Amino acid sequence: MINIEMIKDLTDAFGPSGFEEEVVKVIAKHSMDMDIANDAMNNVYVRLDGAVKDILTDTSARNGRKKPVILLDAHTDECGFMVQCIHENGMLSMVTLGGIDLTNIPAHTVWIRTRDGRKVRGITTSRPVHFMTDKDKSAPLDIQGIFIDVGASSKKEVQELGIRVGDPAVPDVAFSYEEDRELLFGKAFDNRMGCACILHTMYALKELHEELAVDVVGGFAAQEEVGTRGASVTAAQVQPDLAIVFEGSPADDFYYGKEKSQGALGNGTQIRCMDVSYITNPAFLDYAHELADKKQIKYQDTVRRGGSTNAGKISLAGRAVPVLVLGIPSRYVHTHYNFAKKEDIENTVKLAVEVIRNLDADRIKKLLHQNLI
Repeated sequence: MINIEMIKDLTDAFGPSGFEEEVVKVIAKHSMDMDIANDAMNNVYVRLDGAVKDILTDTSARNGRKKPVILLDAHTDECGFMVQCIHENGMLSMVTLGGIDLTNIPAHTVWIRTRDGRKVRGITTSRPVHFMTDKDKSAPLDIQGIFIDVGASSKKEVQELGIRVGDPAVPDVAFSYEEDRELLFGKAFDNRMGCACILHTMYALKELHEELAVDVVGGFAAQEEVGTRGASVTAAQVQPDLAIVFEGSPADDFYYGKEKSQGALGNGTQIRCMDVSYITNPAFLDYAHELADKKQIKYQDTVRRGGSTNAGKISLAGRAVPVLVLGIPSRYVHTHYNFAKKEDIENTVKLAVEVIRNLDADRIKKLLHQNLI
């Protein structure tokens, strides 16, 4: 059962890269009685069974592990903005946090969060056609020519609102769910959908933890959109033997035909074969296919020409970590507004649960060594 209220809480939370505190609190709220901790970077660790501290950097505890560890990863941050300068006329210059195409920035509303936690609504500027020449209309956009307008007319007025240089901002979008079409709408599906999948997977496994061949740890990583930074820390802290990375993957069915689309809404979880940062472990890929086919779980394979996930960092940790990347196709990621389908979340969680439940000593050995020598 997919918890729509949890997804609403996650997607509505304010959390651009480096400012994920609200997301951390939502994860804690929905972690039930599982052990949870966070670090100075806003990375969050949740353990299915036992104390989180015993699975992190305590060398003696780590060396005494009774089971191999599987890390369930998703990043908590969303693309957003930071106030770079406050001009005398009250306009705010900004920089982007994460990869946002400039054409998606003008003429939208955003929330700026001040140091004391207050949120101020602003509009990203766009020049009315009345004041544009033909040359202006065809000129490329420049981030230095796009501002945030909070309805002020002076720098002093902006400062009186509590806004300072360095304050973060995110799109102003509220989550909604159409039950009849099982269609989700909101912001930050990349990657609050992945965060939801970690929690749902751990819920599904909670009563089975004693039977599992692995110790399950959720790693909610900060600052993925600015260089997969949080995963460098979570991978070093947990030192997993295996990992599943959950992503709100960019859907492609709105501009590709059926023969080329690899991220269509309603076609199931997206199993990533490669992207620019990583190539899937072949044994892990075969295992996922085997289970999905056997359990009739809908999936779609994808080979990405661009983009990356935390798998790039996690797969290179320690002695190399086999990683499976499962994506929830989401339209228009890295913009204000996203669509996703409930059934794709369900299929993603189902496959992750089956992968973990069916692991045994022989399968783990095959995944770690592939029986080549």
